[in-house]
Amino acid sequence: MIPKSRKCRICKEPFLPFNTITPVCKAHEYEFAMQQVEKAARKKTTVYRKEHREAKERLKTRQDWLKDAQTAFNRWIRARDHGKPCISCGRFHGGQNHAGHYQSIGAHPELRFDENNCHLQCQPCNTQLSGNLIEYRKGLIDRRGVENVEWLEGPHEPAKYSIDDLKALKAKFKIKYLSAYLKK
Repeated sequence: MIPKSRKCRICKEPFLPFNTITPVCKAHEYEFAMQQVEKAARKKTTVYRKEHREAKERLKTRQDWLKDAQTAFNRWIRARDHGKPCISCGRFHGGQNHAGHYQSIGAHPELRFDENNCHLQCQPCNTQLSGNLIEYRKGLIDRRGVENVEWLEGPHEPAKYSIDDLKALKAKFKIKYLSAYLKK
């Protein structure tokens, strides 16, 4: 059986193939072979990266997941409050902005991921003035109302997050961040 004439995949010119599975003309055999080698190397690298990423995920501790969830939460808070002034001092700070908690994470870990407890805060208020809590409270009353502030200051049930809870929180805040980012 004699193979039919076909078009080369690279130069698109007709050629008479050596056998029925030859995809390119004689002039482009080397180039096609190199493309196939590169394609296989990319695929191998992608598989390795995926396996490496999955292995790293399996090695993460609860503390690592807590840190990841907190990072996603803080990122979302900064995106949610983008364009608003610092809740404590009311100025638009040209420097770094933080996601400042009214009730600290150390004293009230159950409010760590509470959206009413965390707002955009400039770096000087959050770090140098230890949260600037008196002014934060005033700004919080203006934005959220007295009832919300009193609820934040009241007693709360302790929260112990499992790894699955933290994965879900990270995913939730990542989605919220992306939706807030797309609205900008």
